Amino acid sequence: MTIALLAGAIFGLGGYLLFRALFPPRPGLAARLAAFDTARRRGETAPERRPTGDSGRFPGLRARVGRSLAAFYQARGWQQRSARADLALLDRSFEGFLATKFLLSAAAIVFIPLLAGYFAILGLGVAVSVPVWVGLFFAVIFFLLPDLQLRQEAAARRRDFRHAVSAFLDLVAMNLAGGRGVPEALMTAANVGDGWAMRRIRDALSNARITGITPWQALGRLGEEISVDELRDLSAALALVADDGAKVRQSLAARAVSMRSRELADIEGKAGEQSQSMLVAQLLLCAGFLIFLAYPAVMRVIAT
Repeated sequence: MTIALLAGAIFGLGGYLLFRALFPPRPGLAARLAAFDTARRRGETAPERRPTGDSGRFPGLRARVGRSLAAFYQARGWQQRSARADLALLDRSFEGFLATKFLLSAAAIVFIPLLAGYFAILGLGVAVSVPVWVGLFFAVIFFLLPDLQLRQEAAARRRDFRHAVSAFLDLVAMNLAGGRGVPEALMTAANVGDGWAMRRIRDALSNARITGITPWQALGRLGEEISVDELRDLSAALALVADDGAKVRQSLAARAVSMRSRELADIEGKAGEQSQSMLVAQLLLCAGFLIFLAYPAVMRVIAT
């Protein structure tokens, strides 16, 4: 009876949280004023980039749940900076990410009574605690799975972005050697490529003209947004050029060379890991083949 009451309480709590997420209460005056001030500060610093990768099934439901969860996180001061940086790099919204986590875990919790009813229909004498713990286990797994997927995708995309930044540094150094100024060299270098990384850099530089900030400040903010240290370093180096008149062309070329050397070292390390894993797989196959050959002889010796 206690386990059944516990299962009912968990199911009721999940249903209540789902209902509050779908139909959130109206925010108060203080919350509205705080949201207005935040939006005004964002509008003064840079135009908001609207993510384009959150289309899918039930967009209205995901939007409502995501907005409610984002307001819940903001009210409690949960920044989630690493997740926000990864989502900005992947061009996805924070609200859609939170909605995916919540809806997956809620579906797992709602699945508990269905699983218990299925076991009852089959006539299996399974205790109520079994589907409860199974549902809770899958709820935790589904809640953490989007984070793992996000980190993997962001790591791969950030590696590609660093590769594009190294080429961008070479192009900027070449334009500076040709006699162009720093803003012209940055924009010319960004207009050469047509990949997604170059488009992000080009958009940041174009927004800098609209908002009235320097191009290196725009690159630094882009580096802060997507958590790429190379862009922050480039912003600091170009700020030295503007403030102190330092020669930066050789420094940019050296940075590009060091980035390519580090990428090459990472590639060689991953290749070594893959070769070691292949060696282990081959050793396991050889061991299995030897056991297959020796098994009849060993069994004959044991039988005699």
